[in-house]
Amino acid sequence: MSMSAHPVFRFGIIADPQYAAIPPHAAMDRYYANSLAKVAEAIEVFNGWELSFVMTLGDVIDRGFKSFDEILPVYGRLRHEALFLLGNHDFSVSAGHLSEVATRLGMPSPYYSFSRHGWRFIVLDGNEVSTFAPPEGHPHRALAAQMLAELEEKGARNAHRWNAALSDVQFAWLADEIGKAAEAGEKVIVMNHYPVHPPSEHGMWDSERVVALLASQAHVIAYLNGHDHVGNYGKAGACHFVNFKGVVDTKSENAFAIVEVHADRLEIRGFGREESRTLAL
Repeated sequence: MSMSAHPVFRFGIIADPQYAAIPPHAAMDRYYANSLAKVAEAIEVFNGWELSFVMTLGDVIDRGFKSFDEILPVYGRLRHEALFLLGNHDFSVSAGHLSEVATRLGMPSPYYSFSRHGWRFIVLDGNEVSTFAPPEGHPHRALAAQMLAELEEKGARNAHRWNAALSDVQFAWLADEIGKAAEAGEKVIVMNHYPVHPPSEHGMWDSERVVALLASQAHVIAYLNGHDHVGNYGKAGACHFVNFKGVVDTKSENAFAIVEVHADRLEIRGFGREESRTLAL
């Protein structure tokens, strides 16, 4: 039987806490302040499992650099390694704090990779070319405005200023990391804040080139993201694209997951509103 009963390893996933000490946005079903308790509850569950790490897929805060001071101590209760990547709301801070967000989250750099048990995790910074994350006057801001204008002209449904793109430098780095993983005999999981597939209004502006790259490589197993709080799933080539649901949505229901990595499949164990899925390799 190829179905292994025990996973090689497991990791936890949290998406879009968007914490802020502000009243809820009832029309959007977002309860920003309630995310402190929800993240604490997820961590309590994670602490009952053997996990390699827990990744939060961006939007740790909704706004205000001081919001980090209230939510990050909650992660201090986690007995596993807490890893982060950057979401659009993490840059809803004053201009002077834009360059400090990655450091505040304890990240080694805005995008990075690491290996676990023969798997390579490639962590992207989907905000690199955007109208909000680069410092004022940075060429990436001008490039973002140009990309957005071109998409708007085409009537593209992801032509929104709360989406963004990778720089060509980061895209080349992603391709290089995928190549290095192949040489090392590693399977790959890519993580980012933004969806790229299936196409949606929340998709990265340069989704097409990212999907084309990932779908062309047999050892690239999955792409995991947040941003679109209702969640989504798609497949391109052999790669599974999983959009996790947002913690900030609903007054009291939580949403988080544990991903179990087996030799022949990924088992996603959903908690609260998050769906459970079996993804065959």
